[in-house]
Parts: sequence; C-alpha cells; structure tokens
Amino acid sequence: MAHINTPVPGAREYYPLNEPAIGTHQGGEQPELFKPLEIKGVTFQEPYFCGILRCANIALMMGTQRIGISFISGQGFATRGVGAVCVEATSVVPEGRISPEDAGLWTDSQIAPLKRIVEFSHAQGTKIGIQLAHAGRKASTYAPWVKEKAGHGASWVAQENENGWPNNVYAPSAIPWSETYPNPKEMTEQDMKYVEDAFVAATKRCKEIGFDFIEVHGAHGYLIHEFVSPISNTRTDQYGGPLLENRLRFPTRLLQRICEEWKDKPLFVRISATDWAEGPEKSEDGTWLQWGIEQSTLWVGKMLSLGVIDLLDVSSGGNWVKQKISPSSNIGHGYQVPFAETIKKAHPSLIVGAVGMITDPVIAESYLKDGKADVVFLARELMRNPHWALAAAKTLGAKIKAANQYDRAW
Repeated sequence: MAHINTPVPGAREYYPLNEPAIGTHQGGEQPELFKPLEIKGVTFQEPYFCGILRCANIALMMGTQRIGISFISGQGFATRGVGAVCVEATSVVPEGRISPEDAGLWTDSQIAPLKRIVEFSHAQGTKIGIQLAHAGRKASTYAPWVKEKAGHGASWVAQENENGWPNNVYAPSAIPWSETYPNPKEMTEQDMKYVEDAFVAATKRCKEIGFDFIEVHGAHGYLIHEFVSPISNTRTDQYGGPLLENRLRFPTRLLQRICEEWKDKPLFVRISATDWAEGPEKSEDGTWLQWGIEQSTLWVGKMLSLGVIDLLDVSSGGNWVKQKISPSSNIGHGYQVPFAETIKKAHPSLIVGAVGMITDPVIAESYLKDGKADVVFLARELMRNPHWALAAAKTLGAKIKAANQYDRAW
C-alpha cells in the first residue's frame, strides 16, 4: 500500500494537507475558546483571532508593516491553530499610512502580494481578513523604533526626505494630535468623498484577493475615531461639533458604502470605547466633552439598525495625547474587557470581541463563558508565543489538531 504525503489541492506551492483542519477539537473538554464560530456563513475554527505584525492591541503608536515580514508572520500563525489571522492597519490611500513603510491597498499592484498571503492561510485551513484604515492626523510619523532613536520630545514627523508627507495630512479638524505630530488640514466634503471612494475601491480589491472578512479601523485616534470624538472634531458643519448625530454622519455613511460592496461576507468594526481623557464623558447640561462608552453604545446601535456590522472589536484610547487610563492600577490582563461587556449587554445580538493584554487561557475562557464577549483578539502574546493555542488547549484539558509538522511535539 502506497503512503503519500498528501498536498493541499490547488495550492501554489507544496503544503501538507491537514485532515482534520488545524485547530479542530479532538478530545477532552471542549472549552468555549475551541468551539467553532460562524459569522455570516464563514466558519472560524475558534473564536480567537490574531493580527499579522501590526497586532490588535499593540500600543497606540504602531510600527511599520512590510508584506514580506507579514507573510512570514502569517505563516507562523496560520499553521498554529488560531481562529483567524488579520492583516492590520492597511491604508486605503498613500497619505493615510501611519508611517512611510506601512502596507496599503490603494492600487491594483498591491493585490498580488496580499493574495499570496491569503492563499497560504487558506491552504492551512485558516480564515484571514484585513483591516482597512486611514491614519488621519496621525499619519506621516516615524515607525516606533525610529521614534526611539529620535528621543522623547523630539519631532516624530516623517519629513519628505524621510519618505513622509507632512504637508498632506488630513483630519476632521485642523488640530494636531500633539506638538510632535504633523499639523493636519481640515477635510472638505470633497476630501471625504475621496476617502470614501478609496475605501470602496480597496474593498473591491479585497474581494479579488479572497479575504474572508474586512475590519474597518475606527479606533486609536485614527481618522474615523477622530470624526466621532468631540475632542478631535470641532467642525461647525453637518459633520462635527457637539451633536453626536453630526459626528457620526461621515463614519456611518462610510460603513454603509463599504457594506454595500462587501454584503456577502463578514464586516468587522474596531472602535475605541473611550478617549481616556480627564473628566466626564458629558457635562451636567448634556454636552458631550469626550468620546466614551455611552456614545460608543449609541453608535453601535445605529450600526446594527443599518445592518453595517457583523462583529465589533472593542479597544480604547489613542485620541488624546495626555490620556490617563483610570484606575491606573487596573491596567493589566483584559483591562478593556469591561467596555466589551457593557456593549454586549446593551446589544446582545451582536458578536463582540474583547482585546487588551489577554494572555491567560483560563481567564480568556472565562470572558466567553461569562458572556462578557464572544471573541478574544490576541496580539503580543501570540507574537511572544506562536504556539499559544496548543498550550491553551492543554491547560484547559482539551486536545486540538496541531499541524502535521508540529503534531509529534504535542
């Protein structure tokens, strides 16, 4: 009898076929972390996801992402049992990048390298999505390791001779994020239309590439977050000011246009649930002073009523340079989970994801069992320990399918 090392059918290169799929529960307890999750016809092997290089809960000023590095990182995560991989912070226009070497999807020439990443992930049986983004007033800045070289208090603006575009940075209002960041130009309605069209064009490219889901980045002080927060949006027209309805107008319209193009697959939205600015979310007379959980919950309700969201990824911060996480003693494992829990209670039909220094599988399991969230997003912990899924399963008394290449180690 012949014994063949069976390849994945139709793959570009040779990859061993995993049957059953990597991450499949094979015995013992079946924790919530290892139960399949279906969203809009797409089945994720487990309800915990990770990002490629530009990871989900890395600090508010994130570094550069090169496709080559992303491919290597993606290989590692896709073969180790995660529920899904997400290529993060991918700009829809050149001037929407955070730093000069960031990935983008504003031209057709960027389709092929991303398609290779998707094909590899699918060959491992792993779902993969992409986070579409625009940095707004936080664009044209150095990568974090370059910022470290520049030193604290120095300008972090990437100048033209450093491949930056400091005179082509846009935001809802002409308010810089800090003294060390570019001075943005206030967007006109024509600028907003340009950005909308770019998101739609990038969404069409995502369809051609074959991504399983899209996440729209509306957090961490980038363009969409800048529009919804009264701290960064002081416009006096229909797109800003104290009225919540005005500040939500452009972001919501943008989501509607993306959803119209992406209606057959899951659409995720990442938000910052609070600005972490000093003082209350609103004054005694009801004037909104900063972005917070009350407005976040209202906006999510609007998204649901319009049918433009399938999963909410709840993060926080990044829009106020002097942010103070309160209470500071609680900065630790799952410190942002209470925001996810609040929104989940308000909108129980919505699939809600939690992020924020999640490392311990027992505690992560409790978030799902207790109904605080439906999904957990891991980032730095998976970068430190790419085999987290296999180790977590063992800790929780379960056995999952390891990749053929790793099976004998587990």
